[in-house]
Amino acid sequence: MSPHLQGHLAMLTFSALVAGSFSLGATAANEIAPAALNAARFWIAAVIIGTAAFAMGKVNRRAFQAPWRYLILGGLFAGYFVLMFYGLKTAAPVSAAAVFTLTPVMSGVFGWLLLRQVTTPRMAAALAIGGAGALWVIFDANWDAAFAFRVGEGEIIYFFGCILHALYTPMVPKLNRGEPPVVFTFGMLLAGGAILLVFGWSDIRATDWANLPPIVWICLFYLAIFASAATFVLLQFASLRLPSAKVMAYTYLTPSWVILWEVARGNGAPQGLVLVGIAMIVLALVMLLKQEG
Repeated sequence: MSPHLQGHLAMLTFSALVAGSFSLGATAANEIAPAALNAARFWIAAVIIGTAAFAMGKVNRRAFQAPWRYLILGGLFAGYFVLMFYGLKTAAPVSAAAVFTLTPVMSGVFGWLLLRQVTTPRMAAALAIGGAGALWVIFDANWDAAFAFRVGEGEIIYFFGCILHALYTPMVPKLNRGEPPVVFTFGMLLAGGAILLVFGWSDIRATDWANLPPIVWICLFYLAIFASAATFVLLQFASLRLPSAKVMAYTYLTPSWVILWEVARGNGAPQGLVLVGIAMIVLALVMLLKQEG
C-alpha cells in the first residue's frame, strides 16, 4: 500500500474513533470541568503512548531535541479541546458541528502559508462538495434548521478552537525532524498534559475524583485511549503523508459516523434525504483519494 493510501486509511479510522466520543462526551460534559477532563485524558494517553514507544525502542535522546516543538503542538491541541468544551457549554451541538466544517478549508490555508501546499481545483471542488454534504447531514436535510443557525458566544469560542486544530495539522510536518509518529505523539502529549496541568490546576484540585459517576470514567478512558492516544498517532501519521486540506477533509465524515453509531445503538436510521449528504461526502473523499499528477 502506498504512503498516500496509508494516510487515507489512517484518517478514515481517525474519523470513526472521533465520532464515537460525541455521545459519551455529551453525557459526561456537565459532570467535570473541561480543563480537568482534558488534563486527565492527556496524561492517560501519554502513559499509554509512552509505554508503547519505550516498548518498541523508539525513544532516544535525539527524539527530545528542540522540546519547544512539542510545547507548540501540545499547546495547539490542548487549546482546541479546552475551547471545544467551553464552547459546548452554550453552543448547540448542531451549531458547533457546523462551525467544525470550516476546519478543512482553514487547514488548507495554513498548509499553503507554512508548507506551500497547493490546493488544486479538484481538491477545492472535493472540499466544497464534502463541506456541503456534511452541513446537509448536520442539519438533518432541513433547510429551516440551516437558516435558523445563529452565531453565539459558544460558537465563537469553538471557532477559535477550530483555528488551533486547523493550524496543528500543517505544523506536524513543519516541526517533525524524522521522529516516528508514536514518539512525536508522546512528546506532544507530555507537553499538552503539562500545559493543562498548569492551566487547569484549580479545576483539577476542585474535582472530587473519587466520587465521579461511572459514565465519566467510561468517557474519560474512551477519550484517552481511542479519541486521544490512537487518533493523535493516526493524525500525526497521516499529516506526514497527505496535504493538510486532505487530512482535515475527513472531519466531514464525523456526522455520518455519528449516525452509524446511533443506528448501532438502536436509535433509528436517518431519513432518505440525509443519505444524499452522506453520498456527497463519499464522493468528495473518492475525489481526494486520487493522487495529483
